[in-house]
Amino acid sequence: MQATWNGVVVAEAPQEDLIKIEGNWYFPPDAVKNEYFTPTDLHTTCFWKGEASYYNVSADGETFENGAWYYPEPKDGSVERVKKDFTNYVAFYPQVSVA
Repeated sequence: MQATWNGVVVAEAPQEDLIKIEGNWYFPPDAVKNEYFTPTDLHTTCFWKGEASYYNVSADGETFENGAWYYPEPKDGSVERVKKDFTNYVAFYPQVSVA
């Protein structure tokens, strides 16, 4: 599967390596092409997954601010709920095409 922003593949991995949580595909950290990502100061909290951190996604001269997120330290019990450790797996807002 690929995550594409502004015509550029910014993450890529076989589907079996991804995790689907609440309708979003989460890419493993090593599937993300780091040159397109910049950490931001934004943090939000999911009541069951924990605190999310965000990346700006930049490609071909355009930036999608806070367009990707990940959980650096998932909340206790959340990994068991998902049945796979999703620490640092990266998900995207719908403006980034995942297929």
